[in-house]
Amino acid sequence: MSINLRKDSRKLHRWGSILIALPFIIVLISGLFLQVKKQFDWIQPPSQSGNTIGASVPLDSVLTIAKSIPQLETNKWTDIDRLDVRPDDGIIKIRGTNGWEVQIDSHSGEILQVAQRRSDIIEAIHDGSWFHEEAKLWIFLPSAGVVTILWLTGIYLFFYPFWAKYHNKKRLKKRKEKRQKEQETLQL
Repeated sequence: MSINLRKDSRKLHRWGSILIALPFIIVLISGLFLQVKKQFDWIQPPSQSGNTIGASVPLDSVLTIAKSIPQLETNKWTDIDRLDVRPDDGIIKIRGTNGWEVQIDSHSGEILQVAQRRSDIIEAIHDGSWFHEEAKLWIFLPSAGVVTILWLTGIYLFFYPFWAKYHNKKRLKKRKEKRQKEQETLQL
């Protein structure tokens, strides 16, 4: 079995790109959305500002406030995915497990904003876990490896013609010089 790097690179490039086309386009499009998530309120709600810096709302009050907001569908702490305390902004972000986010003033507990947070779903789509927990390890991770190989073979396929042209010129120049020397020795 002989190895023809140009031919094998083209085959690998062709079949590898077909193999990873769907996961790659999913990662690409979701990555584009994640790049602009701060610019579009539809993807991620903008951070509000509280009245004063710091935080003084007790945690049990945070749960009570969360229970009072129907969109969060919160009855207990396990219904809350995370709390994002931002003392410099004077807010606490309460993220529900259902994709909704509430921002409250970190001193008064006043509700500043209730909005759906789609960036978490887009992140899950981006890493493959939205489809199935094993998808990110068995589909998206190998696809990333194949993309890396495609990048390497693509770089090779791009630069090979320049390299071949350079070496061909050198070879032709040496051949021409050799002929000239042969002709000079024949003339003597």
